This record gives sequence, structure tokens and C-alpha cells, in this order.
Amino acid sequence: MLNFTKLTPSINLKRFIAPVVLAIGCTLPTYASAHFQMIYTPELLRDKGGNMTLKMPFTHPAASGHVMKLDKPEAFYMIKKGKKTDLLDTVSEIEWESAVDTGHAYQANVKLRGLGDYVFISQPSPYFEAEEGFYIQQITKTIVNVGGLPTDWNEDFGLAAEIVPLTKPYAIYEGGIFTGVVKSRGQAVPFAEIEVEFVNYVPEMEHNRFAKTPLMTPAADVFITQTIYADANGTFNYVLPKAGQWGFAALGVGEQKTYKDKALSQDAVIWVEATKLP
Repeated sequence: MLNFTKLTPSINLKRFIAPVVLAIGCTLPTYASAHFQMIYTPELLRDKGGNMTLKMPFTHPAASGHVMKLDKPEAFYMIKKGKKTDLLDTVSEIEWESAVDTGHAYQANVKLRGLGDYVFISQPSPYFEAEEGFYIQQITKTIVNVGGLPTDWNEDFGLAAEIVPLTKPYAIYEGGIFTGVVKSRGQAVPFAEIEVEFVNYVPEMEHNRFAKTPLMTPAADVFITQTIYADANGTFNYVLPKAGQWGFAALGVGEQKTYKDKALSQDAVIWVEATKLP
């Protein structure tokens, strides 16, 4: 059993301290607190550029769960070949439908010009999780490649909370391994707690909703959100067992720990895609 007393303070203990205080000895299922900020487009590897839409609900993609209302992102931008482009003015409001409810979300329409990696980064406004009594801010990264030319995919951008990929996030076969390093301002975060979810309900882009039918049925609830830990160097590995998109959320690894006099879990999120063998 993992000994939490030996882990660094970067572990997001506040996500389970409150339930323990309420009921000593009662274990909170990991999937109950799994929140994922999405920056979704159907294909992370594209043959050519052109217009592209990104959908950005804050939700539970593995279960088509509750859509959480956020204010407009604090920042949204793109990095290509080291050049940063502010895209906040491209962000517009939408309503996103899940199997549970319909909630406030955002989208952005962008244009990809030329070959290479396009790194999209969102710093959303903190969300107050009333049931657990703290704020969540998920600094999220999605990398789209055009033409197979790698440029920026493995760069460390020095974000407050960041997962730096060591595997091209758009060039992994089903059954392949994704490796990343959890960092905060360029420094590795040892033993970070990471939640993993599969986009089991594929977003229907034109209708702003999740599909009604899942891609697979989990063997048990514990498979909906899986939890892994980085090693002493902040590095983690995960085998992508099924083709599709996967989200990784490193919890509470950011430098900011409070917001509006309450605890803040500043998380790092990255989205990767597994492709079927031809």
C-alpha cells in the first residue's frame, strides 16, 4: 500500500481530506472527483491545415457526466515553432450536453497554417467545487500536428502546472505507451497523483454533445477513472489499451494553492490519442 506520509506536498491531499474528516475509514472512489477540462478536436494528427474547431467543456468524458459551469478562460493561446499566438478573442460560449445535463462551455475556431505542431493551452477560470469546498483550475494542453512534421510537442513551456510529453501525443498506436513528466514552472513534481480517463462518449461536434452510446463498457466503476503516480523524477508511463483520446490530469501540482481564501487544486491536463494498427 502506498505510504502517503512519504510523498511530497504536491500530492493533492485536499481532494480526499474532507471526506475523511466527515467519515473516518470511509474511502472515496477516485472516479467521484474526476474532473477534466477538455480541448477537443476529433483528430490530433492531420494531413493538412485549414479551419478547425476546438470544444472546451469541463466535464467527465469517460461517463458523459456533469458539465460544470466556468467563467471565460483567463488565457487561451497557441504555440507553434516557439511563437505564441493569443487566441482568447476566438473563444465563444456554447451549451454542452451530456447524459446527465446540459451546461455552459466554450469553443474556439482557429486556422492551421503550415506543417508542424500546434500546441493549444487553456488556463481556465477556477471552478468552485461546492461539495468538496475548494477550487479547481486545470491548465490544459492539446497538441495537434499537421503533416507529420514534429516541432514543439516535447517543449517545456514553464507553466504553473504542466505535463511535458516524452512520447508524441498524436503518434501512439493502440496498446502503445504514453510517457510524460509532471512539472511546475519547469521543475519536476515527484510522486504526483494522476487521474486517467478515456473519452468513452465521443463528442458530436456539430451538436455540442457527447454521443449517446459509449465506445466500451467498463468492467467495473473503478475503471472509469484510473489513478497512477509519477515516480521520484515526476515521470509516469501508461499503456493506452484502446484507440481514441485519453486525458491525464496531474492533481494539485501547481504553485498556487489558494484562491479567494479557499484551497485551490491547480492541475495539469494533457490529451493524447491512440490510433488503431492498420
